[in-house]
Amino acid sequence: MTLVYEDITEALSAYWGRKHLQNENSRIAGAVGAGTAGSVRGGHQFDPVAAVLAKPFIEAGFAPEDVRIHGGVTLPGYYRPTKDWDVVVTHHKTVVAAFELKALGGPSFGNNANNRIEEALGSSTDIRQAAVDMRFGDELPWLGYLIVVEDHEKSRRPATPKKVAGGTIDPVWQGSSYQSRIALGVERMISQRVYDAACVLVSDSERPAPREPSSMADWAHFAAAIDARITYLRSLGIPK
Repeated sequence: MTLVYEDITEALSAYWGRKHLQNENSRIAGAVGAGTAGSVRGGHQFDPVAAVLAKPFIEAGFAPEDVRIHGGVTLPGYYRPTKDWDVVVTHHKTVVAAFELKALGGPSFGNNANNRIEEALGSSTDIRQAAVDMRFGDELPWLGYLIVVEDHEKSRRPATPKKVAGGTIDPVWQGSSYQSRIALGVERMISQRVYDAACVLVSDSERPAPREPSSMADWAHFAAAIDARITYLRSLGIPK
């Protein structure tokens, strides 16, 4: 089964609906006091997106218990003991795919954008080194990364990089918006094989249908890479 644009559009609509509910619950929690805040905050707003990514693996014959989007998504690390991933696919305890799902929203787009890039680099570096250390068996983990950037006036307008104490900033960053910065950062992760596939989607609650700021990191390329991974696994008799 090849994922199509409509799949992610429906998932993002559900994502924003869940996020709105979570924000409303947080507002209520703040009104009633800290004692109940923990019970109503949180949630799994990325579950609809995770389910879309899990579906082709289920349809390819992987057992439901081997395609995880809730519990059991913790994997070994190298620079830390473990790391939680958002979607993990295994076969006889061998990790064959792992996805990281992130969001970039306001009000502090600048700090959040830097954090998202640092997290993405750290997660990949950690698990790939753990794989070199033979923590995952014979099959190297295949890594996917998807980030949803909130379409907002602050994420669209040009931003000025901070002054540096030494060296020179790559001119490509000058005058770029946070949407453009995330897109370029993810494109460079793809070209440097930080992730095997990555996708940048721009969306908001009023218009959940995604806009794609990168032709390299768009949904079509991401879906095709997932399909290619499943085809590769099938050629090895996975799942059996």
